[in-house]
Amino acid sequence: MIFLDYLASVIKVSPQLKAQLQELTDTIEIAKGDSILRIGERCNDLYFINSGLVRGYYYYDGKEVTHWFAREGEFASCFFSFISQVASVEHIEALEPCELICIPYAVLQKLYIDFPETERLGRLLTEAYYIKLENRLLALKFTDAKARYDNLLTTNPALLQRAPLGHIASYLGITPETLSRVRGKY
Repeated sequence: MIFLDYLASVIKVSPQLKAQLQELTDTIEIAKGDSILRIGERCNDLYFINSGLVRGYYYYDGKEVTHWFAREGEFASCFFSFISQVASVEHIEALEPCELICIPYAVLQKLYIDFPETERLGRLLTEAYYIKLENRLLALKFTDAKARYDNLLTTNPALLQRAPLGHIASYLGITPETLSRVRGKY
């Protein structure tokens, strides 16, 4: 199982923790185009992506603005809603058929108490999320379209084959036309 392999690469997964994870989490399959979370709903689950690709987006001026992508081997959630247990301001949808491990909020809190090593996992995930968020903010504020595209080519080239170009343009903070011009220079 990809999920347990991932966890074992970060923390020590005892037989007891493994048993609890298998008992307290669910594996779900989501079809391409299905919503995982809608704006206004409270995000009650943290998702680990065993397979597939998802994106998180907001609406601004009537347009979808892609905020992030997550693929197999990564966690996905509306972290603000999940952590604070308030209504989500973002939408999460499957861009490909997905197999997800669902970790409910209450289960994660129980794991933190019963298995202190899971708190290390939570801290590392939070740190990684913060670094991604900070890098994204800096890129949007201080780099041009070509530099943002170059960074995507370096860090996640497969995304260009898996996600619609309109979503990628939105993620990069540019129009589809600008993305087409930038791509035309390669």
